[in-house]
Amino acid sequence: MKCLSISQPFADLIVKGKKTVELRSWNTNFRGEFLIHAPVKIRKEDYKRLKIKTKLPTGAIIGKAEIYDVKKYSSADEVKKDAKKHFASKNFYNRKYGFCLKNAKELRVPIPYRGRLGFFDVSLKPNIKKNQIKTDLIEEEYRYQWIGHH
Repeated sequence: MKCLSISQPFADLIVKGKKTVELRSWNTNFRGEFLIHAPVKIRKEDYKRLKIKTKLPTGAIIGKAEIYDVKKYSSADEVKKDAKKHFASKNFYNRKYGFCLKNAKELRVPIPYRGRLGFFDVSLKPNIKKNQIKTDLIEEEYRYQWIGHH
């Protein structure tokens, strides 16, 4: 499956359905569902600007979304008009392409993974033996119950 690294806090805004346009300086012909990876590097200035105080997951695949179109911007004014869709600072108003997103979904448990530039392929084949299946399901449910309860 395809995957795209998107810096925090923007990756979180996408998987929560708040951000519906991802600005890029490059175009893509890809359409369809892809995984969202949050790299280790974060954008501290955007945390402050967007008043986000919680620690967001990094270095992991945190959700998925679907690209259904790419909007080509011909000016900074056009990018500015979509500010409520992409949440980017003025520093990014020089981006020419907006990946239009829908059907975003957050994973219950982030999957640690190393990101790359651009779209990259991810193979998430579990290494599970038959006698581990029951134990793994119990451990996952246990982790899910305690996430966000500390």
